[in-house]
Amino acid sequence: MKKIYFALLGLAALMIPDASMAQNQTLTSETGELPSVVERIISQHDTLTGMHKNFRHIKSHINLEFASSANAYFTEDSFDELSFRINRVRLEIYGRLNPSLSYHFRQSFNKYSNPYSVDNVSSSIEYANIMWHQSERFELVAGKQFVNLGGYEYYVNALRVREFSEFNNSVACYQTGLAGILHLSPSQELVLQVVNDRSGSDDDLFLYGRPADVRAARFPLLASVNWNGLFADGAVHLRYAASAGQLAKGSNIYYLTFGNIYEKGPTVAYFDVMYSREGLDSQGRLTALQTSGAGYVPVTARNVEYLTLIANFDYSFHPKWNAYVKGVYETASIFKENGFFVKGRYLTTWNTQACLEWFPFTEDKGLKIFAHYLYKGHELSAHAKTLGAAMPHTQRVSLGVVYVIPVL
Repeated sequence: MKKIYFALLGLAALMIPDASMAQNQTLTSETGELPSVVERIISQHDTLTGMHKNFRHIKSHINLEFASSANAYFTEDSFDELSFRINRVRLEIYGRLNPSLSYHFRQSFNKYSNPYSVDNVSSSIEYANIMWHQSERFELVAGKQFVNLGGYEYYVNALRVREFSEFNNSVACYQTGLAGILHLSPSQELVLQVVNDRSGSDDDLFLYGRPADVRAARFPLLASVNWNGLFADGAVHLRYAASAGQLAKGSNIYYLTFGNIYEKGPTVAYFDVMYSREGLDSQGRLTALQTSGAGYVPVTARNVEYLTLIANFDYSFHPKWNAYVKGVYETASIFKENGFFVKGRYLTTWNTQACLEWFPFTEDKGLKIFAHYLYKGHELSAHAKTLGAAMPHTQRVSLGVVYVIPVL
């Protein structure tokens, strides 16, 4: 307890505002009656009786998420290297201030950037929002939040995924904005959301920047409609969404994303369809096929479309053991000729995965040790080879550990 006490004192000291700041006014007065968060967790002052009563209960949780592995990398059939990697470290704090207000904060220590120019926050901050539970039927979320696309791989906690599809690995899935959640029934909800479609400038979003002849977006926003439903006593879960936004003037982006999940007993199976149609290549995967030695200056591709199909089957054959197999098929194409990009498919990517997971403690599913195999193959079309693209097949064998530590 002493260590926790001194850590809190140190954190408080770091948060004292610098006297040199122009705007130095505090949010609450030192002599005011508004209790601090800690005071409200412990007790609340009853101004009528002058007594303290423990009748306000704030539910708060702090989790530390950790994932690490030893990885052997292969290109084609040749061994490249064996190295250790910290795959993920995240700190999460969430809970309720009262029956109507909840909050969610999460920071990743595997990402770093200075505050972006649009949302004024580092990319390491994934969640920083507050939710108003207006009623049992409606909730409102404001702040940095999850972008509500469909699909299961996109939605599920990243600690449960050893390797994402290229599609989901390229989408910036945390943005700042506003979302309304309408609970249509106990088993169905409709989410209406408007968020920024990027955190930083056009140079941050596009691999080679926004083309000189294209004007910047005046409304760089993404609007989404997301429907989620549970059927067959919760065994069937559907996550469907449609999104549209403006990348630049005259260049829009559209998403159609579908997740179909079956989860019952020891079995979890899902099939996702992810599609995007982009006036400018925001994912950058097709743009990255260009090489500077091809006799021209690389530019951001236009009129790009991506399609991804994901199939996964998990089976827990013992309380301490789980295994899954997964397959991903993806394409990258140009749907309308632009510059030296002709219409047609440029890249086909597929990956196959197999994983065995062991939970040493049946009562604590937060700790697991895994062995994972990944094979990723690529097929470049004649159009891509004209750009000088080269993309060999790769393999990876991993042995690692995942642990979610419930700090509080």
